[in-house]
Amino acid sequence: MWLESFTIIVDDYDRAIEFFTGALGFELAEDSPALTTHGGRPKRWVVVRPPGAATGLLLARADGAEQAAAIGNQAAGRVGFFLHVDDFDESFQRMSRAGAEFVTRPRDEPYGRVVVFRDIAGNKWDMIGPVPGA
Repeated sequence: MWLESFTIIVDDYDRAIEFFTGALGFELAEDSPALTTHGGRPKRWVVVRPPGAATGLLLARADGAEQAAAIGNQAAGRVGFFLHVDDFDESFQRMSRAGAEFVTRPRDEPYGRVVVFRDIAGNKWDMIGPVPGA
């Protein structure tokens, strides 16, 4: 058993793909046409994932007012997603150059080096690197 994917609701497929593949360095695993939305608009099946990962993010464009209201607030304002990186400084610099929004300054915790950032939709993530000096 494994967790295959989970959904992040976005307002635009292409901007979300660019953020996750550009700023975060994820791979575009799939981008296929899908059945239409309830309102008859075309939609896509878009999955991104970190290189080598089995679990992906399904980027789902909001369909209707209720889903649009959840954009950026999927974890009710809390950090809801956790990205572990091997090289904290390289990842932080790449994300900074790509214009990622950091909510906190990097800090050292017993479990690693951490910074909070927002994804393209506004959801909060922890980026966690190795414990400094470990």
